[in-house]
Amino acid sequence: MFPLRIIDASHSGAAEEIKRLRDVLSPRGDVVSPQGKKKTLEVFGEALSPNQVVERIVEDVRVRGVEALLEYNRKLDRADLTKESLRTPLEDFAAAHRQVEPKFLEAVRTIRGNIERYQRAILAKDVRIGDSDEDLRVVYKPIRRAGVCVPGGGAAYPSTLLMAVVAAQVAGVEEIAVMAPPTPLGAYNQHLLAACHELGVREVYRMGGAQGVAAFAFGVDGIPPVDIIVGPGNLFVTLAKQRVAGIVGIDMLAGPTEVVVLADSTANPAWVAADLLAQAEHNPGASILITWHQPLVDQVRAEIGRQLATLERSDEARQSLEAYGCAIVVADEEAGRKLSNEIAPEHLQISTADPEATFAGITNAGAVFLGGHTPVAVGDYVAGPSHTLPTAGAARFASPLSANTFLKATSVIGYSKKQLERTADALRTIAAVEGLTAHSASVEARLRGGCRVESGE
Repeated sequence: MFPLRIIDASHSGAAEEIKRLRDVLSPRGDVVSPQGKKKTLEVFGEALSPNQVVERIVEDVRVRGVEALLEYNRKLDRADLTKESLRTPLEDFAAAHRQVEPKFLEAVRTIRGNIERYQRAILAKDVRIGDSDEDLRVVYKPIRRAGVCVPGGGAAYPSTLLMAVVAAQVAGVEEIAVMAPPTPLGAYNQHLLAACHELGVREVYRMGGAQGVAAFAFGVDGIPPVDIIVGPGNLFVTLAKQRVAGIVGIDMLAGPTEVVVLADSTANPAWVAADLLAQAEHNPGASILITWHQPLVDQVRAEIGRQLATLERSDEARQSLEAYGCAIVVADEEAGRKLSNEIAPEHLQISTADPEATFAGITNAGAVFLGGHTPVAVGDYVAGPSHTLPTAGAARFASPLSANTFLKATSVIGYSKKQLERTADALRTIAAVEGLTAHSASVEARLRGGCRVESGE
């Protein structure tokens, strides 16, 4: 039986224990492996916090440009690249497309179709209200140039490429640039490059981490700046996105992955264990079971122990569950929903007798998976909604990546003289209260008919 941590929500200190678990995987945390801390010492000559590391890297790339980018590629990723070899050659895309198995390309086409169908259905539409005297509109235009972060340290992620690129294409983004670390699982991964070819992406840069985010934000020699940076990454990518937000747009601060499984006595222990393990194999990843059926906890722990023996990434999953996994026992379903809403998880899998009724009480979650036959994996890969989701409690205020992420709204206002007259009194009143009399004057000039400026001598 796997020794999954058990928290009794009725005990004093439980809330603090849950908070500590959440904070460590948030952008406020310090989830850096011993190897990462050793590398920080090697590169910077001193022990720095992740925030300090990111601050130095981002500022260095801003000031020194491509030379700093190449230097961090060498020091952090052991990639000896030149300015010319930063960008993946066009012939590499076609070669990868020829080499990968046809079944993979079929899967890419199926998933692309699912994503397109979903994203087109939710795409924001222009709205117009008013009459002949009042024209009020909101008009949506796509962002011109987007930068997509695709991880490539612990695994290859063509699925992340699909989720972001297809959404941007549906929105009408003119230029899409991809960054992936210069690793076999990143920018040199054949499946990733083949997927790029299938989607029509031709701009892939061999860079990752905070240095890649900074290069996208500020632009360096050979890499034009983007208008928005999207996509998940490790803590350093997340902190770098946070630092450049405002210089460019960002989708969200998407940190390490997480799942909450909300389950009652009807839940299948093997399926619950499988969902917890699926998140844990990312390592780090928070895997949390919330239940009001005490016997389920031991059943799930036993299943985790059995299933771990069959997983390729069993070591990673075990480490993650030991560090960030737990089972929380609550009094009843209402308490379970309340706790889930407080956690505001990235993924919420509902395994109860009536998932729809349970979901009715859920207000905070990045993505919800209803019923035992809807594992989180279908959202990660095939369903259509993006798997780039708010983490670390951000689902309280943030939304998943979608085609709408790549749209910007413009308000349009058109008044006739009659409409201006109708609203002038309210405008004068507010302007007077605020002491901004020039605002009133700009209206009065029009109501008086204004004055024409004659050409001078």
